[in-house]
Amino acid sequence: MNTATTSRLAESAASLDVLLVDAALGPVRRFVPDMSTAKWAVSLARKPDITARRLGRLGVEARRILTGASTLAPHRGDRRFTDVAWTENPLLKRLLQLYLASGQTVDQLVIDADLDPRDRKRVRFFLENVIQATAPSNVPLVNPASAKAVIDTAGLSLVRGGKQLVTDLASAPRVPEMVDGSGFVVGDNIAATPGEVVFRNEVLELIQYAPQTDEVSEVPTLVIPPTINKFYALDLAPERSLVEFGIRQGRQMFVVSWRNPDSRHASWNFDTYVRAILDALDAVEEITGSARTVLGGVCSGGILASMAAAYLAGIGRQDRLAALCLAVTVIDNHDAGTVSALVDERLAGRAKAKSARKGYLDGRALAEVFAWLRPGDLVWTYWVNNYLLGKRPPAFDILFWNSDTTRMTTALHADFIDLAMENSLTRPGALTVLGVPIDLGKITVDSYVVAAIADHITPWENCYRSAQLLGGTTRFVLSTSGHIAALVNPPGNPKASFHTNDDLTSDAKVWLEGSDVHRDTWWTDLGLWLDERWGAQRPAPKALGSHRQGVLAEAPGTYVFDK
Repeated sequence: MNTATTSRLAESAASLDVLLVDAALGPVRRFVPDMSTAKWAVSLARKPDITARRLGRLGVEARRILTGASTLAPHRGDRRFTDVAWTENPLLKRLLQLYLASGQTVDQLVIDADLDPRDRKRVRFFLENVIQATAPSNVPLVNPASAKAVIDTAGLSLVRGGKQLVTDLASAPRVPEMVDGSGFVVGDNIAATPGEVVFRNEVLELIQYAPQTDEVSEVPTLVIPPTINKFYALDLAPERSLVEFGIRQGRQMFVVSWRNPDSRHASWNFDTYVRAILDALDAVEEITGSARTVLGGVCSGGILASMAAAYLAGIGRQDRLAALCLAVTVIDNHDAGTVSALVDERLAGRAKAKSARKGYLDGRALAEVFAWLRPGDLVWTYWVNNYLLGKRPPAFDILFWNSDTTRMTTALHADFIDLAMENSLTRPGALTVLGVPIDLGKITVDSYVVAAIADHITPWENCYRSAQLLGGTTRFVLSTSGHIAALVNPPGNPKASFHTNDDLTSDAKVWLEGSDVHRDTWWTDLGLWLDERWGAQRPAPKALGSHRQGVLAEAPGTYVFDK
């Protein structure tokens, strides 16, 4: 992946505060002009000669287009315009070229304006959303595939699409349906690895997975999933499960399944969730008899796992950890993509107040925000497929997981927004959890940190800077995939690869330029890294749980089914 592509992906990403504010207030504000847009208009008005010159060039290009002399064409990778009709039909070709010329002119007018970096990012973000929405490929019958579908189905394609549009708009998330989930059953062909719930409290269930080898590692692993989706991205499907992969390597695997909170749990905050992690760690130690555990965390779960590790370091009990593993986790939120410029204290306050009225942030609102982070791929592609062509979306396990949303308590929502806006985890002692000042530099156990180069939620450069905050020896791995595809990354994929570089002293771009590229998945690399830290092997347990921590339910447990 070239530098230009990685820069574009980083710019399209969103920081944690933006995600949580947008989820509370709604992404529709992306299409509403704000003060930054007004500043842009005023700046152009003060430069009438430059503005007139740009518009004049657009007029010249429009004349070329109408006479058939223009050479404008979409980028080779633009999937919206792959139908040959966009180049062979004279009317459609001219319409497309006018769209492209207008978009280029708007982009130049943003560059011409005298704006500070924050306002420029806001304006560019607003205009890019508008430009994507107005693409001719999104218009029924204008899109050649839509016109052909209408003819082939005698108009039924638009009837089906219209019905689906009404259904999707009736309830959140108000975006096109992305997956046909009829063939997926949690506990059957999704989240299907055998195991048992061996501990439960009000906040979480702890799943212990059944061994599949005669011997297992002496040191167990406890994984903390995100708080904004169900846990089973880690155990997605047979042969596509990180949990299953670990078990087959002889790991003792424990995974947390968070409860889906409601208004009764509005006060659950960082303290609540870190305390629950420590309770789960107690249970793992009691069940396995091990004095040390590998603690892992994913996305927002990685932030909580980092806090728990720093808490243990702060009270002098870091000896309970054998290692720390973080996946697609951003701790340093500074300058996390273009849309990081979209949140200020006023909007943050409004977002926290709105979730406080309900007692929680609805997970469906977060799903809507995630979709609008990549509108070209996650909104307009399905707009065409579902509404213009009248087709059902594909059946895809990752998107099924993505649609199985959870709520976030009011207090946790507020804590995460404040954490991201203040970037407090980057400053030792700026955040206190369970009465202990948090200093990530005091985490001196070895760490394994993995990021994804095409991640639109946790930008890899921020993950890299986050890894630099940890006090021990850290291995940073960059997967050539997206946010969830980085987790669902089993061996054997010929397109999979990852970057490594032991020197973490430089900035992210220098690190990437000096990195080594390895084929296949980082899962295997993690296994080799853990082998050096997992101690001796011992006979696999014949039964799960213990006398004190008895089996409560079969995996995937009960909390995963909470709606």
